[in-house]
Amino acid sequence: MKKPVIKFTLYIAAIAVLTFMLWMPHLEGRNVDATLFQIYFNDPFLAYVYIASIPFFIAIYQAITFVDQPSVKALRAIKLCAISLIGLIVGAEAYFFTVMRGSDDITGGVMMGFVLILISTTAAITAAVHERKLTINK
Repeated sequence: MKKPVIKFTLYIAAIAVLTFMLWMPHLEGRNVDATLFQIYFNDPFLAYVYIASIPFFIAIYQAITFVDQPSVKALRAIKLCAISLIGLIVGAEAYFFTVMRGSDDITGGVMMGFVLILISTTAAITAAVHERKLTINK
């Protein structure tokens, strides 16, 4: 693949995730008739999700810079962001099992968490393998 195509794909992915994160709370069952203040300031889990998304966007930025100039530093940052995402997703899963247990159907959120943990683990392993290859080649 050419570099512009990869960069374009990363930009589209980042924009899609950001759009989904801003649009999705309006469609939730309990937020359909809520005001913007009620949606964004009365839900501590939503605030946690927005704070936990910071490593994802840092990893996307590092991936874009890696396309231009491959470096061990970018791969290490991507690996650390993926590992921190795993920890933050485990924290969200703990929230589901402790706070939300019994009040809502948590199976969808738990499954999405497991899938995101799998994706983050794959990204961390891939970044670590390529980091090692770049380190050996230098």
